[in-house]
Order: sequence, then C-alpha cells, then structure tokens
Amino acid sequence: MTRVWQKLFTTHPARTVVMAFAMVILAGAAVLSLPVSSQDGRATDLVTSLFTSTSAVCVTGLVVVDTGTYWSGFGEGVILALIQVGGFGIMAMASLLALLVSGKLRLRMQLTAQAETKSLGIGDVRRVLLGVAGTTVAVELAIGTALALRFRFGYGESTVDSVYLGFFHAVSAFNNAGFGLHPDSLTRYATDPWVTLPIAAAVILGGLGFPVLLELLRHRRRMRTTGRRGWTLHTKLTLVTTAALLVSGTLFTALLEWGNAATLGPFTWGDKLLESFFYSAMSRTAGFNALDIGAMEASTLLMTCTLMFIGGGSAGTAGGIKVTTFAVLAAAMLAEVRGEPNSTVMSRRLAPHALRQALTVALLGVGLVISATLALLTVIRAPFEDVLFEAVSAFGTVGLSTGITAEFPDSGRLILIMLMFVGRLGPITLVSALALRERTRRYQLPEERPVIG
Repeated sequence: MTRVWQKLFTTHPARTVVMAFAMVILAGAAVLSLPVSSQDGRATDLVTSLFTSTSAVCVTGLVVVDTGTYWSGFGEGVILALIQVGGFGIMAMASLLALLVSGKLRLRMQLTAQAETKSLGIGDVRRVLLGVAGTTVAVELAIGTALALRFRFGYGESTVDSVYLGFFHAVSAFNNAGFGLHPDSLTRYATDPWVTLPIAAAVILGGLGFPVLLELLRHRRRMRTTGRRGWTLHTKLTLVTTAALLVSGTLFTALLEWGNAATLGPFTWGDKLLESFFYSAMSRTAGFNALDIGAMEASTLLMTCTLMFIGGGSAGTAGGIKVTTFAVLAAAMLAEVRGEPNSTVMSRRLAPHALRQALTVALLGVGLVISATLALLTVIRAPFEDVLFEAVSAFGTVGLSTGITAEFPDSGRLILIMLMFVGRLGPITLVSALALRERTRRYQLPEERPVIG
C-alpha cells in the first residue's frame, strides 16, 4: 500500500500538484463543516464547505454564503489560512515546475519541493522557496499596514478591527483570492484611493508571478552596478501584456459604463477613472468589486469575460490561460497575417513547441468554459450572460459574480468547484506535462496542406 501511494504521488510532478491541492481542499472542507466554524454554531453542509474551501485554496473568491456574516472568527481564520497555503503553494510549485522544465532542477528536487516540506536540503530549491515566502510576507505586511492605518484613522475602526481588516484584505489581495469581510465587498470604499489603490497594487504584484518579481528584484540590484536591465523575454512579455490589458480594461470600462446610473454614472470623472482602473485590475485575476456587477451593461460583462479568461502572469496567484499564452498566440497570428515563416517577439524567435502549448492551453480552456456553461444552463434559470460570466470567473479563478452564485443548486456548485480546481491547476500541470513528454521524432511524414478557412 505504501508503495502504491508513493507511486501515485511521485511518478509525475503534475500528479503531485493535483493530489496535494485536492487533499488540502478536502481537509479545509472538513474543518469548515464543523459547528465551530459558523457563527450560529451549526454544522455547515458539505457542498457549501467544499465550495468555500475550493474557492479559498484555488484563490478564487466565489462564495455561496457571506464570509463576514456566516463564518465565525475561527472559520474566517481557516479561510485565510487556506488562501495563504493555496497562494504560496501555487507560486512555489509552479516556479519549481518551470525550473524543472527548463532543465535546471532534477526530478528528485522537484518532487521534494512539491511535497512542500521544509527540509529540502538543496540550495537552489531552498532559495526559491525562501524567495517566495519573503516576497509574500513583505508585500502582505506593507499592504496590510497601509490598509490598517486607513481603516483606523479614516473610518474610526478600533485598533484590533483595523489590523484584522487590513491584513485579511492584504492576504486576500496578494494571493488574488478576492475574499472580503463586507457583504458588499469593497463597494463602501469605491471612491477611496487609500483603500482601492493598495489593494489593486497587491493584486497586480501577485498576478505578475513570482519568477517575474524575483527577476525584477535581482535586476534592480544589477542595474545599480552595471546600469543594464537585461530582462528575459518572459518578464518583458508579462510586463508589457499586463500593462496593455490594464490600460485597455480601464478605458473600455470607463467608456461602456460612463453613463450607467447604476455603476459609474453618479461618480465624478476622477472617481470614474479610479473605479475603472480598479475594476480592470480586479477583472484580470481577483474577486473584489466596488461596483454592482449585476447592473453592468452586457458589453462590459463580455469585455470582463475576455480579461478573466486571459488572467495574469504564469507561476503566480492569478488564473486564466495566462498573459504569456495570450501574447504568444497574438504573435503567431501577427506572423501569419504578415506571411512570415516564424513568430517573433521583441527580436526573439518563438520556439514551435511554445506555440503548440499555447494553442493547446487556450483551446482546452475554451472547450472547458463552453461545456461548463452548457451544463450550468441546464440546472439554473438565469440569463445566459450571467451564467457565462460565472463560468469564466470560476475557470479564471477571478471570483467576480453578477450575484447568482448562491442561487445555484448543489449540482451547479459542484460544476463550479470543478471549474475552479481545473482553472487553477490545469494550465500549470498541462504545460508541464506537455513539456516533459516532448520527444524528438527520427523521421518526417509527407507534408499535406488541408484547406483552411
């Protein structure tokens, strides 16, 4: 039996990731089901507990019960711990999987790191994990302190409540979880840049991915001595695509919702731009909202679905197909339109296997969202755009909702649980599996050109 379990957990890195996160989710659901986790002292049904645990570990933010009013202090602490474990585990394991694929780590090191033990014994693996932990603590401490000060002196909260609110939202934001302690999420702080901007900063930093953050820190020190940047193509793609999506999301949100009396209409032009930027940042990866999403225009919901599907950076806390996947596909399309034989980005030629992997991840994501939307439409009577929005939000582990999450029956909630789980771990494990299975063919088949278009 022991050998069976060892084989199950160590035969493939992707399997290790899936099994580890599944066990954490089940453990979290079991604890949240206990009477001590709810405010009324009653046991929570299994589906609700499983949904909440999955949403926390997969750092999504979709909820079927209000976090601040349903769960007790103990339950909120469990959710916060699941968010932290999910965010740290995802960043650490995804980063180490990337190192394994690039050939810089042996399989034994990778499997040891995936087990998330603290006795790694390997210098490079230890540095990666300590770097993830150090970055996480530093960002969460800085954002949590800023928010706590604002809640204390700007809103008159007690010192204890200010610290709790500040650090809960900081952890939730950096891990891109989107869990809030208010029934209206952050709507009450919609026009307060001292709350929205720090949270947006934490979300963006967490969504860049740890490899990018580590490289930025490393090259900042290098620039002090040499004055040269020397970023890798991955970092450049992530930064440029992230900035482009943030700007385009802000502009489209402002344009589409500027006159909507139920969303941006009542605000001043400055507050409208602030809210548009905040919504653009949240729709990429996090689940906080400061606007009534259910009152938004259908065009805005479609734009948001696009941003949620793309997601954030690789090997980070964000979901979606990832910005680098989107950038690689865009480069391939541009090369085809120009009639060029190779896809190039920033004076670099993209490897053919990278294009195939990007196309595979994107098409599988589309197929999964369409299939899940079709299944959800059979179990709930709701507008199509709302159901599609919910499915994309779950797959992209974003957590935004038009307000219908709690209306789904247990069957619908189980579908959303599957979407959150696959959406968080699917792209990481799929790309790793594809890369590890890559092999060279010693012969070439005859070439044929089917009719396209």
